[in-house]
Amino acid sequence: MTRTAPGGHVIVVGAGLAGLSAALHLTGAGREVTVLESADGPGGRAPRLQRSGYSLDTGPTVVTVPGVLADAFAAVGEDLDDHVRLLPVDPAYVAQLHDGSTLALTTDSAVMASRIQALAGPGDAAGYLRLVDHLRALYCVELPSFIDRNLGSPASLANRSLLDIVRLQGFSRLDRVIARYFEDERLRRAFSFQALYAGVSPARALGVFAIITAMDLVEGVTYPQGGINAIPAAMAGALARHGAEIRYGTTVTSVVDDGRSVSVTTADGVRHVADSVVLTCEPDSAATLLGDRSPRALRRPVRLSPSCVVLAAGVRRRIPGRGHHTIHLGNAWDEVFDDLDRGRLMRDPSFLVSVPSRTDPTIAPPGHDVLYALFPAPHLRHRTALDWETLRPSYRRHMLDHLDAAGFGDLSPHLEAEELITPADWMRRGFAGGTPLSAAHTFSQSGPFRTPNQVTDRIVLAGSGTTPGIGVPMVVISGRLAAERLVGRDPAYRSRAWH
Repeated sequence: MTRTAPGGHVIVVGAGLAGLSAALHLTGAGREVTVLESADGPGGRAPRLQRSGYSLDTGPTVVTVPGVLADAFAAVGEDLDDHVRLLPVDPAYVAQLHDGSTLALTTDSAVMASRIQALAGPGDAAGYLRLVDHLRALYCVELPSFIDRNLGSPASLANRSLLDIVRLQGFSRLDRVIARYFEDERLRRAFSFQALYAGVSPARALGVFAIITAMDLVEGVTYPQGGINAIPAAMAGALARHGAEIRYGTTVTSVVDDGRSVSVTTADGVRHVADSVVLTCEPDSAATLLGDRSPRALRRPVRLSPSCVVLAAGVRRRIPGRGHHTIHLGNAWDEVFDDLDRGRLMRDPSFLVSVPSRTDPTIAPPGHDVLYALFPAPHLRHRTALDWETLRPSYRRHMLDHLDAAGFGDLSPHLEAEELITPADWMRRGFAGGTPLSAAHTFSQSGPFRTPNQVTDRIVLAGSGTTPGIGVPMVVISGRLAAERLVGRDPAYRSRAWH
């Protein structure tokens, strides 16, 4: 069978946040859009997992920079607030520090300075206020100039904003930047661990990645009522209302650009012909779909981010503690990153615990909680990859033991609706090297050096593996940037994220 699209038809492969963002911007630009998704619903790395009265997140756990989501809805004339209720998360994190002390991290700079003074003294409290000024300045330069725009080549960085980034130590090492503001090692760790989200240690990350800290602790953290999947569900609903088509349970097996149109073949043997295509898979998966015609940029070796093991579960009781998010920082620090880089399990783990039912009680039955625990782990492309089929039961026990020692109590008898995801599971879900965190943000894999989003004149790429990178706001922006490659930039566009 063959379906031939009329002029201006775009096929988007994937109904994750990147694909849905691209589809909304393309629909708003007047294109006919068809979204093909292999799963039975929208979400991608933020799927809907409803079990026994619990809504479980297994991917992202919070939303930052909601303005980029608002941009996607505004592309079709809709208001994000009409469809998604974003609940403030405060504190954004509770940092459980390696000496047993805790620090609740909030966006209120005066309150935060007071807490830091109580923990580490007036010098570091003053340093924190200087850091906030630094982060705000970095955010205001970096987001519009380097993240929220298509960069054609390294030469496209040569402008006044680049000089501002240099002045703001964007090309220094992140740990050295943070050390300028804090004497206390505990605070240096609490304000630099976010580099792990970019796939590199603070000692190797560039100062530009302090923007992640800015997004979390200056701009603020929110959680969508109903769970993270409420966002892609609302985006899919907006697309349906504006005439786009989404076909679930449809797996794409090949993509061919003949120079005049693009043919997309699905597992059921149907060939769809469109004017252009947006691919939202990882670059190596895109290369597989394109076959022999895939460009070299999609096939080049990449340095991967570490992976993770996620335990998501319903808990038949209230979980001790007070934070929606608690980051537990072990005694080891550099050793943690060394272990991950060398393909070893963390000997002294640092890990994240999220209890989103503290912010949104509707996602669990009354008197119960939802647990999300994330332990970083090596990806599977190390010379000797870990055997997760063998490790699975013992590592689950290892996680629960550390949760118990961290003050959450023995959760084993109270878990139900449980989902444990290891790097082997991520691999089966199609993530290169068994990591959902894609390519690490090293210097040679960031900005214009990352896998480009322009594949051919008719095929573009969106998602974590291309520009601008990983994280909810980044992949939503990547969808808009991919759409712009096909329809051009709207001269009236002014992002709600930085105005």
